[in-house]
Amino acid sequence: MDNRDDLSKFLISRRAKLDLEQAGLPDYGGRRRVPGLRREEVALLAGMSSEYYKRLERGNAKGVSEAVIDGVSRALQLDAAEHAHLYELVRSANAGTHPQRRRPVRKTQVNPTLQQTIDAMSTVPVFVQNGRLDAVATNRLGRALFSEMFDDARQPVNAARFVFLDARAQTFYQDWESNTRQIVALLRAEAGRSPYDRQLSDLVGELSTRSDLFRKLWGAHDVREHRTGVKSIHHPVVGDLDLNYLGLDLASDHSLQMLVFSAEPGTASHDGLQLLANWADTHSVGLTST
Repeated sequence: MDNRDDLSKFLISRRAKLDLEQAGLPDYGGRRRVPGLRREEVALLAGMSSEYYKRLERGNAKGVSEAVIDGVSRALQLDAAEHAHLYELVRSANAGTHPQRRRPVRKTQVNPTLQQTIDAMSTVPVFVQNGRLDAVATNRLGRALFSEMFDDARQPVNAARFVFLDARAQTFYQDWESNTRQIVALLRAEAGRSPYDRQLSDLVGELSTRSDLFRKLWGAHDVREHRTGVKSIHHPVVGDLDLNYLGLDLASDHSLQMLVFSAEPGTASHDGLQLLANWADTHSVGLTST
């Protein structure tokens, strides 16, 4: 992945999302040739010269400090995920073209102690993923919840590949379009953190080639974190489930995130999870932990 190009396109995409009113700048009328703010206006809001900001937007991040990143983030009204992404893009660009192109190590399994802990969480589905959204570990109920995803014989099982390339995902996720945007935004954030991850580049290339929607969303340069929310799914065995999820970074390995799903007691979704647990207990084939 071309990090300088990603930095440039990210800044341009964020600038295009802001208008003068949102930025608190006066509108003197006249024709504007580009959507959103001009470079000079961003520079003014960030407290830097226009030439300096133009160099940054061209992908030249040499010597850019955290104070500059903070100023640009304020000017472009970036949220926490976008600010972190900008920081990673600048950090990678500052590393230069030659040093530190180490191949990132991405876990494909967890240690036995963590797996034992996950398995002990028997009343809630648990799903552990790495930054590429590979399934690294699950408990039995987590594997049952995502049973259609785990039908994929290709290893490692990958959430992005399921969402964009498996037609069943459009039925499984009740708000499939929202999930496609979320998946791409998570991968885009990971690309900023790990610009030299060959497997990630290969995954993005495959999805871009095989999915017009992915290619369009990838070009939007949106990023986000995966911390908490609600997943509304239609499970092929137990039907509709509205599940709260919580994303937890693992202290033992910051490259992994554990997603824990739950349903409010007394709801149909809570009953559905119990039915799913009973089904998983009686259909052990294919539901062993990863």
